Amino acid sequence: MFTLLLSLSLLVWLAVFMDASFGFNRLDRLEDAESTSVGPRLSVIVAARNEEARLEQSLKSQLEQSYKRIEWILVNDRSADKTGEIMDWMQESDSRIRTIHIDSLPDGWLGKNHALYKGYCESTGELILFTDADVLFKKEAISKAIHYFNHHKLDHLTAAPNLNGKSFWLKAFIAFFLFGFSYYKRPWLANNPSSKTGMGIGAFNLISKQAYEVLGTHEVIKMRPDDDLMLGMKIKQKGFRQRIVTAMNLIEVEWYGSLKEAFKGLEKNTFAGLHYRISMVLFAIAGTFISQVLPFATIFSPDKIISGLSLANILLLAIVYTIITKRMSAFSPLLFLVFPITALLFIYSIIRASILTLVRGGIVWRGTLYKLSELRGKH
Repeated sequence: MFTLLLSLSLLVWLAVFMDASFGFNRLDRLEDAESTSVGPRLSVIVAARNEEARLEQSLKSQLEQSYKRIEWILVNDRSADKTGEIMDWMQESDSRIRTIHIDSLPDGWLGKNHALYKGYCESTGELILFTDADVLFKKEAISKAIHYFNHHKLDHLTAAPNLNGKSFWLKAFIAFFLFGFSYYKRPWLANNPSSKTGMGIGAFNLISKQAYEVLGTHEVIKMRPDDDLMLGMKIKQKGFRQRIVTAMNLIEVEWYGSLKEAFKGLEKNTFAGLHYRISMVLFAIAGTFISQVLPFATIFSPDKIISGLSLANILLLAIVYTIITKRMSAFSPLLFLVFPITALLFIYSIIRASILTLVRGGIVWRGTLYKLSELRGKH
């Protein structure tokens, strides 16, 4: 049995290695793009709920952009902290800013999606940038993005930021998450015009207003907790021109403050990413364990065939992990040394998120419960 499982796992990782090696060649670095001071008017839309800790620093980094044809629409989504006050203060200090305060959430909407939609309703730009309230931008980030967007005649551009973490185990978990996300979602396919696979990342979703309106705005994904990804998917499915780039040195996000916060944050979209199906949850758990934990246990087998297959799996895993880590993060590939532990932590996060969603009858996101029946109905 182990021989068969390890053989199948080895074939899978060989396929992933070839796919990723070729696929990452399709991903440009936004740092390599030229800057521009000339271009269309841009509306930056930032939705925030209880983000007082990081909001001001993020907004200040945005306001220092070298590209000048920008307006900011700040949307305070029912915050109970000082988020709204910070937005009002920023508006008073900079005429390019307009603030919207939302006091209630309409039925059939997730809070963030509704807030982003309300921001769009107030925008005047030809281009829209949806970004999060904790993202830090280097001065040339938007300028380079606008040039890249225009040069390639795009309808949608999304950028992978540098995700950072403070503790060792959080860094290791983020690196594993990026590894899993990359081989599962295959983001490079977004750059293949013949592929229907799209990509969207919440830190940076730049889209033409025309394409956004043809798509149907956030109304078509109003109950999706993975709104950023689904925006990209819908754009690609509509046949619009889309690209994903990396922006490790231009855009930065502190993903979560701790490993505990990461587990809590993944509650909202883990089950959604598995299509709200128990069968998919079981498949993900089994697949992750067999392909990413089992080889580390069976490498000590007295059976030379099993130990040899295990070693081959581990070596191929290390190569794929290194390729992905170097392109999608600023972390050291040496974090692979704790790979099986982070794989088990990831399995735990899947089980935890799925059970909590089922027990609660939905997901709790930013203090609001969204019923599973509604989420499944809009999936």
